[in-house]
Amino acid sequence: MDITLVVLAAGIGSRYGAGIKQLARVGPSGEIIMDYSVHDAIRAGFSRVIFIIRRDIYEDFREVVGDRLEAKFRALGVKWDYAFQELGEDAPAGRTRPWGTGQAVLACKDLLDGPFAVVNADDYYGKSAYKAAYDFLSASDPNDPYRFGMAGFVLKNTLSDAGEVTRGLCSVDETGRLTDIVETRHIMKTAEGAAVNGPDGPRPLDGDGLVSMNMWMLTPAFVSKLDEGFERFKKTMADPMKDEYLLPDIVGRMVRSGLAHVQVLPSQDRWFGITHHDDRDVVEAAFRELVARGEYPRDLFSDV
Repeated sequence: MDITLVVLAAGIGSRYGAGIKQLARVGPSGEIIMDYSVHDAIRAGFSRVIFIIRRDIYEDFREVVGDRLEAKFRALGVKWDYAFQELGEDAPAGRTRPWGTGQAVLACKDLLDGPFAVVNADDYYGKSAYKAAYDFLSASDPNDPYRFGMAGFVLKNTLSDAGEVTRGLCSVDETGRLTDIVETRHIMKTAEGAAVNGPDGPRPLDGDGLVSMNMWMLTPAFVSKLDEGFERFKKTMADPMKDEYLLPDIVGRMVRSGLAHVQVLPSQDRWFGITHHDDRDVVEAAFRELVARGEYPRDLFSDV
């Protein structure tokens, strides 16, 4: 059975400014963050990769990512596919914003026939997160199709010096199961740890609390519910120009209703990624350090 990695690479990246942030070269030999994600996933045991992109970046994606990685995939016996996130003919007139991460996963629904992990293209999650994800998915039970997993990162390890970020703030019970998740915008780093920047000023957050970075372990049963929910979402959304169908919101509703149970897989790895343009220098320095320490070879896939 293939364990599949679904890479979400269709975001507009408006906060990054000029250029396509998912394709920013940050490694010492010109690697992008996605290269490290794919490398770590393959080393952990994943045997298939699906890239979800927009049609308008297809040529850039193939030039920077696809052609090079496809050669690696062939040599390693890894399968791959592309899927395109599109607004669709029934989108409200004037809408240009993508429908969000939930609808992005729906773009590859016809390609998913087994357990899979979902990750953002512009986030570095660390090796241990991929190993935990693979082990969790390998133990999937067809008789328990709504048992999902989520990588839980320590909030203070996921903040940007360059500006505010959005994180899924998690509540977890004594058994490690997710009890609630709240997608929270305007989180900033502070001297004390973290805070939400609201209309009444900053509200402190627990910097040691767990957050979702959109690394999910899911099953085909989830995709069926995702499909049903998207039709309801389009009929009930408050702002047809801006509302998004987001994975944390969808999973959170399934958990609160009792349909799904989500095991949180805690990670102490330091997250880094490109949200703001100024993040790029920090990410480049982090990868140089990882290579210098021997965490990754300079020829990235030489150890797979």
